[in-house]
Amino acid sequence: MADPDLSRLAQPGSEIALRVTPRASRNRVTVEDGQVRVYVTVVPEDGKANAAVQKLLAKQLGVAKSRLTLLRGATSRDKVFRID
Repeated sequence: MADPDLSRLAQPGSEIALRVTPRASRNRVTVEDGQVRVYVTVVPEDGKANAAVQKLLAKQLGVAKSRLTLLRGATSRDKVFRID
C-alpha cells in the first residue's frame, strides 16, 4: 500500500492533527477515517520520534521539514503541526 499524497494539505498556516505510533515495524503515513496516522520505527525518547515524524510528514507533504512547527503534543501521541 502506497503512502497517501498529502500535498493538498501543504498550505501555509494550515494545522495538521495526527496520531503517532512509535516503535512500528516500518515508517509510513496513513489516512484512516480522515485521521492522519504516522508510524515511525524509532523509540520515543529524547525527541527522536518527533524528529522522525517531522521528517516523514514533510516528505509526504512535499515541503521542507524546517517549514513544520510542532504546536502541541511534544510528549503525547496526538500532535499538531503547523506549516509555515
